[in-house]
Amino acid sequence: MQQNEMDALLRACRLCPRSCAANRLAGEKGVCGCDSNLQIARAALHMWEEPCISGEEGSGTVFFAGCALGCVFCQNRKIARARAGRIVSRERLVEIFFALQQQGANNINLVTAGHYIPQVALALQEARAAGLCIPVVYNSGGYELPESLKLLDGLVDIYLPDLKYASPALSQRYAHAEDYFPRACAALEEMFRQAGEPVFDERGILQRGMVVRHLALPGQGEDSKAILRYLWETYGDRIYISLMSQYTPLPHCRDFPELQRKLSDAEYEELIDYAVGLGIENGFIQEGDAAEESFIPAFDCSGV
Repeated sequence: MQQNEMDALLRACRLCPRSCAANRLAGEKGVCGCDSNLQIARAALHMWEEPCISGEEGSGTVFFAGCALGCVFCQNRKIARARAGRIVSRERLVEIFFALQQQGANNINLVTAGHYIPQVALALQEARAAGLCIPVVYNSGGYELPESLKLLDGLVDIYLPDLKYASPALSQRYAHAEDYFPRACAALEEMFRQAGEPVFDERGILQRGMVVRHLALPGQGEDSKAILRYLWETYGDRIYISLMSQYTPLPHCRDFPELQRKLSDAEYEELIDYAVGLGIENGFIQEGDAAEESFIPAFDCSGV
């Protein structure tokens, strides 16, 4: 990736499936809510990722502002709408990577960076050349283009995407993205091509591979089962699956009555039993009451 290539991609942005063609280089904001300036809301050690990502030392998370998907129930709504964060230079982003590495982070965890792929690719190239030596995690909602992800080939070690919806009706209702499932499946295929099968260090910390997350929604058990079935039939135990129960009803989804409650224990246990019945062994489940707002980080520009 060169500067002129980055500029060309941002001049008529089609980095994501929305393909809005905004001239972000000239200050226009795309569907993601962002122009070409890197906007970051938090950069800090994060203890709440999967055990093989956070470990005891923490994952060096960098939360980027903006999002092209925009799910109605998003727990990170404040930053997803680019209403929080600070504009930083690419040079500062590289400094942040090294600061997190110095703090003992197990990895650099890029959270919702899809609309910044060209800038991030350049920053990672510079950081690697300067001695960044911990794995890089790409943490994504899954609504990506393989062509854009290819810009990260050789720069990202671990992919941590969501697979949110199988039903086009659900993805249209909650994210105005009827094409979510086929787009996300194509993106996961490219992610797996790059990352390959899981590789762990002696501490059990993931060094390479893909972990696919699915947030189970209340009342949508059949959709969750379809996603688990697809992942098992497509990848088997060549990936890890993280089945999450932490859905939290927040005030901004009040127009969706079916989302006004947490997932019940019975619903979650049924999904766990289904996953076990399929044969899934490489998986993570959540225990206890994970559906609490206290699990949502403070997007207060810490570390930025």
